[in-house]
Amino acid sequence: MGTRKPEDIRSIALISHGGAGKTTLNEAFLFDAGLISRMGRIEDKNTVSDFDSEEQKRGISISTSLSTIPYKNKTLYILDTPGFADFVGEQRCAMRVADGAVVLVNATAGVEVQTQSVWEFAQYYETPACFFISKLDRENTDFDDVVADIQENISKNAVPLYLPVGNQLNFKGVVNVLTKKAYMYKGDGGKEFTEGDVPADMADAVEAAREALIERAVEADDEIMMRYLDGEEISLDELLAVLRKAVCARQLFPIIPGSGSANIGVTQLMDLIADYMPSPKDMLNRTALKGEEVVNVPPDEDGPFLGFVFKVMVDPYVGKLSFVKVFSGKLTSDQSVYNVTEEQEERISSFRFMRGKESVEGKEIVLGDIVAIPKLESTIAGDTLGTKGETLQFRPIQFPKPVYSVAVMPKSRADEDKLGNAIAKMLKEDRTLSFVKDPKTNDAVLSGMGDMHLDIMLSKIKERYKVDLDTRLPKVPYRETIRKKASAQGKHKKQSGGRGQYGDVWFELAPLEKNAGIEFIDRVVGGAVPKNYIPAAEKGLREAAARGYLAGYPATDFSCAIFDGSYHEVDSSEMAFKIAASLAFKNCMEKANPVIMEPVMNVEVTVPEECLGDVMGDFNSRRGRIMGIDSEGKLQIVKAQCPLSEMFRYAIILRSMTSGRGSFSMEYSHYEELPPDIEKKVIEQAAQERKEEEE
Repeated sequence: MGTRKPEDIRSIALISHGGAGKTTLNEAFLFDAGLISRMGRIEDKNTVSDFDSEEQKRGISISTSLSTIPYKNKTLYILDTPGFADFVGEQRCAMRVADGAVVLVNATAGVEVQTQSVWEFAQYYETPACFFISKLDRENTDFDDVVADIQENISKNAVPLYLPVGNQLNFKGVVNVLTKKAYMYKGDGGKEFTEGDVPADMADAVEAAREALIERAVEADDEIMMRYLDGEEISLDELLAVLRKAVCARQLFPIIPGSGSANIGVTQLMDLIADYMPSPKDMLNRTALKGEEVVNVPPDEDGPFLGFVFKVMVDPYVGKLSFVKVFSGKLTSDQSVYNVTEEQEERISSFRFMRGKESVEGKEIVLGDIVAIPKLESTIAGDTLGTKGETLQFRPIQFPKPVYSVAVMPKSRADEDKLGNAIAKMLKEDRTLSFVKDPKTNDAVLSGMGDMHLDIMLSKIKERYKVDLDTRLPKVPYRETIRKKASAQGKHKKQSGGRGQYGDVWFELAPLEKNAGIEFIDRVVGGAVPKNYIPAAEKGLREAAARGYLAGYPATDFSCAIFDGSYHEVDSSEMAFKIAASLAFKNCMEKANPVIMEPVMNVEVTVPEECLGDVMGDFNSRRGRIMGIDSEGKLQIVKAQCPLSEMFRYAIILRSMTSGRGSFSMEYSHYEELPPDIEKKVIEQAAQERKEEEE
């Protein structure tokens, strides 16, 4: 990649609602920079950034792709992010390392749900941004309406830097309102344009937009603002400088119209990025932890090397690639690197400057660079890289908790043998996935951000690692317990010639408080049951309790006192007393008014105010209880409790109910009794499953 200066580096995330044109815009960037000879199309499955087979099959981006673009003596790192909510983890990773963002707003739809969501990331990370109003060459589009939409729903500090020439199918160019230069395109998708004066019929509109832009920009510099208010003429060079200052300080968000597919306004957007977006040296200090102490990490090109791993990708040919943003210092490929988070030294073979799946090797990385490093064995997303002896660690990325789960079952023994390795690799690549073996239900549960997310992950597992899986909804970890005290005998006596089997115990079960488990009490007196058989009786009880009584779910929260029994000098054994204990447990449960308990979750749902009624009504239909409602700006936060059995598909329902604007989290709260009608169904279903297994 040659020599790069930090002040000439720009790292930009393309963010938007799905379908706004990020991948197409990235193609236009590459084409206008002369890196590809023709623009690829999503429909033709030949774009640079959507190179994954799942992306090509579905026609959407599912992971963040990096394009390294040399442009006008600067290096642009363009992070093309997914736009769908299921891939929010990829969006967060990109925004964590981007020094700027281009927010695409589809001119045919205006500000959409995920546009607002990704803008929240820009707010959280204090990322300077501009807006690209895309697809202006389509029918039924209006630039002024979209600008008003942005200003009303995202930021009043969003101000046009460019205006469109023509509209809809006649959209043919853009005008820079500050320099009063018009850039006219032929409309054939080429990168050539002519520069000229503002069209006469746009003079008034350009002048009005120029005044609005200058009024907002000069607020970034007190001296220039006072001169402007005093009526003094501010030179163009001063205005350009103060505009950049305002953009970097997030006091102004320029708006530019365009079309990625028609390649109109794209070069002007690249100029905007190069001229007005911050370099890594312009950015605020990053914070890191030194033990418990919070330390500032200035963007110092001569400081100690510190890098942050924001993404891991498994390439079928190259292997594991760790994507790293340099926040301080520099590093050469003949140096080793130290994973501060894992306290492991790693070898570096090369640095790869990525362009989709293709790459160019480099020998040195400097402040602001974003590269992929092959085969860092111990490294995952969120790790800090430094040199040996470094102790500073950047805070890890806060990934959202999974909200949608399926139980997975290998179709064959071969699939079962390969599953562990496949899952381990997928978890390294996607930190919003989780995989656990539920000890209560024995289910292998794969969890993610939605049904599309898991569908794609399962498809990848099958394609990459040749593991075929069946899926179903996870089992609910029900429990069984008792409502009243009961006692009963369990007697096991068997004679079949030779030594027989004999065990006899009396148990008394009594309810305990929730989460108390099982308490075993020895109340035998007079040696009715010899001491050496008591442990066997307890083991038999616990094994029987694990198998349950009503529907095969573990029984818990009771005490069991062994208070009497009998034995045989010759025929008694530990096994006989285990069996007797199992019989005594079942006989006691029959009398103790047993009941099935279900897990109840604490649920927190964040929705726009207009969706509040639908969400509350939906909880009522799910046997949920509303515990409270809080407000956070225009959003309402509903706190509720709801049975886990009613929440397995809630991620899909909530997305449909709120047009994708709702989100939720949940955690375990407590167990409570199942309603009798549902309990009956659970018992019948368990009996049916046992019957099918026996057949």
